[in-house]
Amino acid sequence: MEGLCSLCAGISMLSVSAPAKINLVLEVLGKQDGYHLISSIVQSVDLSDDLHFELAEEVCLTCDQPSLEHDNLVTRAANLLRDSTRCSLGARIELRKRIPWSAGLGGGSSDAAATLLALNRLWGLGLPFSGLVGLADRLGSDVPFFMYGGAALVEGRGEQVTPLPALAPTWFILLVPRLPRIEEKTKRMYGKLDATDFTDGRYVQQALSSLRQGRMLDYDQVFNVFERAAFDLWSDLGRYRDIMISAGATAVHLAGSGPCLFAPCSTEARADEVCSDLRNQGIECYLTRSLTGAAGGRSSGPQHGVI
Repeated sequence: MEGLCSLCAGISMLSVSAPAKINLVLEVLGKQDGYHLISSIVQSVDLSDDLHFELAEEVCLTCDQPSLEHDNLVTRAANLLRDSTRCSLGARIELRKRIPWSAGLGGGSSDAAATLLALNRLWGLGLPFSGLVGLADRLGSDVPFFMYGGAALVEGRGEQVTPLPALAPTWFILLVPRLPRIEEKTKRMYGKLDATDFTDGRYVQQALSSLRQGRMLDYDQVFNVFERAAFDLWSDLGRYRDIMISAGATAVHLAGSGPCLFAPCSTEARADEVCSDLRNQGIECYLTRSLTGAAGGRSSGPQHGVI
């Protein structure tokens, strides 16, 4: 693939946003060849990290949270794309974190997907979307979803992504508990699962049935395989759930592998009331809205803004 690094339309810099996600339904069906097989309905939301890319000779990353600069998925994604295409260009990358890290919202994976898409354009590589998705799969199980955004059915190890029709516009309250950060948290959470936690996909199928019939998702039926393990691991997590309910949230659920909690609201006004109550108690929370998918990958919105 020599010679693919010609500049595209004179672009020398661009900026993109990388949205967070929540797992509306998350099941583990079992294990195969050492990997957990999942079935999940995932939705991207408009809480986003911001990334700025500028042409350079080498790949280098700066972040407004310096502790995240080491072994960041952004750098790994850039180097993977560069090496796999034998591209000689580099990029100065600035990452501004807005998505709480290690909270179950997929910020690092979203940053990696945004990097693949942005540098494919900045470096003028012209790789097809399918090729970029293949690289995304090599970076982590959540990264392929973020190549699409919106709502999607995610299966296998996370590499099988089927975009779904847009869900009814929904506001989500995200509460980030003040709990200790855990190294390799997702790996540890999977390690706490046993065969009694595995399910047969029934929760995802129930949700898909509703969506295909044009009905709103029943958030009382949301399921997350990690809830038992998360509430065991973080003894104070139940207290945060109670606080969220007392503030007026309903159907409170774990986001991804946690410890972030989320609750849906049908109106922005109601969601804002709940968030205001939580913030007045000194609790970190965010008011977010569901994003719709876009053809060819990524969610609609500011993801492709070019400076």
